[in-house]
Amino acid sequence: MIIPHPLLGPRDAQEFTYLGDASMIQRPDGTAEGAEDALFNYVYMRDNPAGEHRELWYHEQGDRSWLVVTRNTVTHEITQVELARDVALALGCGA
Repeated sequence: MIIPHPLLGPRDAQEFTYLGDASMIQRPDGTAEGAEDALFNYVYMRDNPAGEHRELWYHEQGDRSWLVVTRNTVTHEITQVELARDVALALGCGA
């Protein structure tokens, strides 16, 4: 699978490490009301979708960037790749 890195161009997926669902960018506040349940869900509850899914990938054998890759888990077609930093800033999560 080829991942179109937004800064470096097309890269082989073997250069990357898959790190799971991109919703992990939005970590819950551990001091908020109901934090225990929110943190349990954040750590242990995962979807396993068939179809389009946003995923975190780490460019381990490259520039060490974090990417959010939108990929169809059935066909492996990649429809969008963004720097995770930009996604986090857009969500108001900080960098």
